[in-house]
Amino acid sequence: MSATQLAALARTTEPQSMLRRFLALDAVVTGANALAYLAFPGPLGRLLGVGSGLLTALGAFLLVFVAAVGWLAGRARPAALPVRAVVELNLAWAALSFVALVVWLTPTMAGAVWGVLQAVTVSGFALLQYGSLKECQDTSV
Repeated sequence: MSATQLAALARTTEPQSMLRRFLALDAVVTGANALAYLAFPGPLGRLLGVGSGLLTALGAFLLVFVAAVGWLAGRARPAALPVRAVVELNLAWAALSFVALVVWLTPTMAGAVWGVLQAVTVSGFALLQYGSLKECQDTSV
């Protein structure tokens, strides 16, 4: 993704602001997902065809992730190493989501669609974060 495309999506040409905005967007979307999993594990479990215990565990994990990503987004200059960790965790989450759909879970149609959509969304966050991190590093050289 080019710097121009990243700037258009982030609505800023300042690389640090781009990175912080993409981290914040990840935290907000993932936080909403985590809260939904924690607040409604039974109904969502039935809708998606997964166990409520799994959703509760995922919601708790996601809340910890959200706290870390939100903290990074709040930094004036997020450090590269933790941002790379967020990118890698997002990519791992997306990959495991696809594997889980094929190997471990037997979701409903809604669950299969949800699994693919959230994996694609998380992959998108990883790409946006990686691209903006690269921009930050390119402009500091």
